[in-house]
Amino acid sequence: MERERTAELERWNARQALAETMIPLIGNLYRNYGVVPSIHGRRLINQSPVEILKAHRFARKLNDTELPIEETLSVLAALVELQPRSASIDLAKLVLRYREAGNGRDLLEFLREELEPALGASPRHGAGVDVVLYGFGRIGRLLARILISHAGNGEGLRLRAIVVRRGAENDLLKRASLLRRDSIHGPFEGTITVDVENNTILANGTLIQVIYSDDPSTVDYEAYGIRDAIVVDNTGRWRDREGLENHLKNTGVARVLLTAPGKGDIKNVVYGINHTTIEPDDRVLSAASCTTNAIVPVLKAVNDAYGVRHGHVETVHSYTNDQNLTDNFHKGDRRGRSAPMNMVITQTGAASAVAKALPELAGKLTGNAIRVPTPDVSMAILNLQLETPTSVEEVNSYLRGLSLDSTLQQQIDFTDSPEVVSTDFVGSHRAGIVDGLATICDGTNLVLYVWYDNEFGYSSQVVRVLEHMAATHPRVLPERAATVEAHTGQLSIV
Repeated sequence: MERERTAELERWNARQALAETMIPLIGNLYRNYGVVPSIHGRRLINQSPVEILKAHRFARKLNDTELPIEETLSVLAALVELQPRSASIDLAKLVLRYREAGNGRDLLEFLREELEPALGASPRHGAGVDVVLYGFGRIGRLLARILISHAGNGEGLRLRAIVVRRGAENDLLKRASLLRRDSIHGPFEGTITVDVENNTILANGTLIQVIYSDDPSTVDYEAYGIRDAIVVDNTGRWRDREGLENHLKNTGVARVLLTAPGKGDIKNVVYGINHTTIEPDDRVLSAASCTTNAIVPVLKAVNDAYGVRHGHVETVHSYTNDQNLTDNFHKGDRRGRSAPMNMVITQTGAASAVAKALPELAGKLTGNAIRVPTPDVSMAILNLQLETPTSVEEVNSYLRGLSLDSTLQQQIDFTDSPEVVSTDFVGSHRAGIVDGLATICDGTNLVLYVWYDNEFGYSSQVVRVLEHMAATHPRVLPERAATVEAHTGQLSIV
């Protein structure tokens, strides 16, 4: 037993040393070439050696085998030699494909073929796109954290400014403190410096101008060197085209993205589903709601495989700032009652909003919501009547496969742990996480439980829409995604 214990510790230390070796290679690729290495969609940027090892262990969900770190390290070292540019590269998929289709070729030769679209490209120094956050609440601050962490070599989205109404004499210090400390998502990972005289916040090398205004049409962004910017309106004050177009009256603003469901003819975009419908002349867009982003990818997957006749969406949603801490007047029904003390039945537009992103389900869904006394992470319960019968095992296998390797990999995650609860999903980058152990199926009657971080998961989706609007979303490689046969659950690389 003692010998076995010693051997296991030595093995752990050896693997940890390999993970430590990977860190400077990952940083080199990210900072110098705009390459984001990942393992089955889990980013390795700014991760500790232990987190890197956890990502390798996660790979066992694909074929019950932990991904050998020796193999991913070899691929990573080869990437540094090849110097691809502006790409999101999945090391696990490359390892698996090299095993299956390498055919005795040298690793570098194989990678040159797989990564050809990202090789030989010229760096785009100075080609970043300016972003302004109009509002700095829960979503605004998380967007700032993500944009700062994605700054890389400056070729992508560049957070240039935030616009807020002055709330106090020491407003700037308070804004910076809220960015630095978060009761739900923890401390900011990095350093923050405040320049009160110039109204700027310097966060991990990103210089952010703080602009005070309560009228979007009066800000002179060009006075701060901001041009052709995308303004992300996360205030919720304006949701129609007329109100949001006030941003476009500014010099320096090219487009507007709303972080709430848009009204009227505004396109509601769920990244991964209908983001390709964005046209260059779409100057005002919406990133829909957190619930819509969580359920639409799963609904599309189920509808594609089995067909949805009709269904009901019930969201069990964490309370938000729109509710009261204690009972007080509120213009909305029931929302005036104390949020931390009550479950509150309220309305959700998510079911009807699905049709804007997924027209084939128009008129097929109803919806309702229950606000509950938790600060973050919500759940959507999808009660669906299918066209084609299935089983728990089949539909779970199908959705698990999509979460590991598909075009919906960034949107759908999957868990089958018998011990997970809502706090386990705080900080999830995915739009929604299917809880496989809660799945109920009896032929054509299917009930799915989908967790989602209604703050961070949604903010990650917003950034993906931003990257698409700005044409800065990194190319995802290898390009050939796996396919999952809906009625067998078998995953195969094609």
